[in-house]
Amino acid sequence: MARLNNSRNFNYFKAFISLSEYSLKAADILVKTLRDFKRETLEERIKEMHEIEHSADIAKHELINRLAKEFLPPIEREDIVNLSEKIDDVTDFVEDVLLNMNVFNVQYVPPEIMDFAELILRCTQKMIETLKEFENFKKSKELHAKIVEINNIEETADDLYIKGLKRLYSNPTDPIKLIIWKDVLDSLEKCCDACEEVANDVENIVMKNS
Repeated sequence: MARLNNSRNFNYFKAFISLSEYSLKAADILVKTLRDFKRETLEERIKEMHEIEHSADIAKHELINRLAKEFLPPIEREDIVNLSEKIDDVTDFVEDVLLNMNVFNVQYVPPEIMDFAELILRCTQKMIETLKEFENFKKSKELHAKIVEINNIEETADDLYIKGLKRLYSNPTDPIKLIIWKDVLDSLEKCCDACEEVANDVENIVMKNS
């Protein structure tokens, strides 16, 4: 992915979109990994995921370094920093899912975990759509609806999380499995929560600048 700070006319809004594209790539790897889960290829997938996460970190640092030299950014510096960090959090949390599964030596993936991964992918797609509308927030007629869509996906994720916990605790015959899948569910939920944090941040910035 091209480094955006080489441009004379640096566009922070497009930089946000670029950061969110790393999150989408990470979510896509997550879905592909879980859809055709093979324990023996998990570490290879994690390396692929880490390269994306590392590239996202570099892009975020370039954005922050550019901001330090900016005379008059389009929105407040603090808002740019906070939003870029929250977008980066999404990528980090998606990576954490595979890292946790590797640490716990997970051997199979239940259907509800796959459902959660699909939700995360949808959430990152909607996050990109939201950030594309964000650049023209003063004229956009779609931005609010995009934010609501992310909120709705996060609520669906909450429902999946609660149902998953109920299923775990309804038959707690193996305490080790209970710990493992509780941790995996937690890491999955954090991904959707992080997407919602991005949407909430965008909404707050719009309110401050309207």
